[in-house]
Amino acid sequence: MKAYLIDPASKQVEAVDYDGSDAALQRLIGFPTIDSDAIGGGDRLFFDEECFLRATPETGRFQLDTLAPVAGRGVVVGTVAGGTDRVDPAVGPAALAVRVKFA
Repeated sequence: MKAYLIDPASKQVEAVDYDGSDAALQRLIGFPTIDSDAIGGGDRLFFDEECFLRATPETGRFQLDTLAPVAGRGVVVGTVAGGTDRVDPAVGPAALAVRVKFA
């Protein structure tokens, strides 16, 4: 399946292959502690739960819609069944990119 990686260091949103596992999210985000927020349409933003503890100037930050800013990388994944099953995101890459602000 696909997911979208939000990388504030490169200020890009890119499609990536994703196997649906927590281990893959940890690799994409770069840390083992994962949290998430709903962003609409069944999609969720996954990010490092301790992102602000690990933040450095090189890490960069981004904000998606009106959610709290995130330090480091985030991954957007689609979900169904109350958020327990992961699927392709409902949002398209161009529509997602305009919702992201890099700091």
